[in-house]
Amino acid sequence: MSLKILLIDTDAGRARALEEILCESGFAQVVRVPEGAGRIAAVEDIKPDLIIVDMALPDRDALEDLRLVSSGHPIVMFAGSDDPAFAEEAIDAGVCSYNLSGVPLQDIKPIMASAIALFRRLRKVEGELAEAQARLEERRLMERAKALLMQGRRMTEPEAYRWLQKTAMNQNRKLAEVVAAFVTRHDAGTGSHKGKGRQP
Repeated sequence: MSLKILLIDTDAGRARALEEILCESGFAQVVRVPEGAGRIAAVEDIKPDLIIVDMALPDRDALEDLRLVSSGHPIVMFAGSDDPAFAEEAIDAGVCSYNLSGVPLQDIKPIMASAIALFRRLRKVEGELAEAQARLEERRLMERAKALLMQGRRMTEPEAYRWLQKTAMNQNRKLAEVVAAFVTRHDAGTGSHKGKGRQP
């Protein structure tokens, strides 16, 4: 498995042991960073495919750092104690896989593979949700733009839609961009008139 792994550990000896296990498992590159030593900067510099955090005790400051980078990297955490509340906080911070330390060697690869798969699945779902929300917002703006044209210029709905289409073609812009700009200009003008005490 050709992965660049960033290993963050509170214990140097344990980190070396885990690094050896990962290297023996065939991972291409393991970069070890002492826990607390510029975690966010290390992630930005190394750009790992996977982040592994191993800590003996719960560290909520570490979770806040992980929360800042979890959107771009799958994270596996190994903890020294079974703390359900901390495990829940870790998952909420973006950790894809939470495990107790001392996992057998043969389980390391499946844990990391499942964490990466879950991360990719979550990113895909988030992307699909963002696209759906964008489409809904485009539809909302389109309906608003047509309503403004129908009211302000006495157009029918088909005429308003064709006017927007023609404007987009003439300006060589996407229809959604023209619609958004039209609504924004109208709202800005209305706000300006209101500020001067005039009727919109």
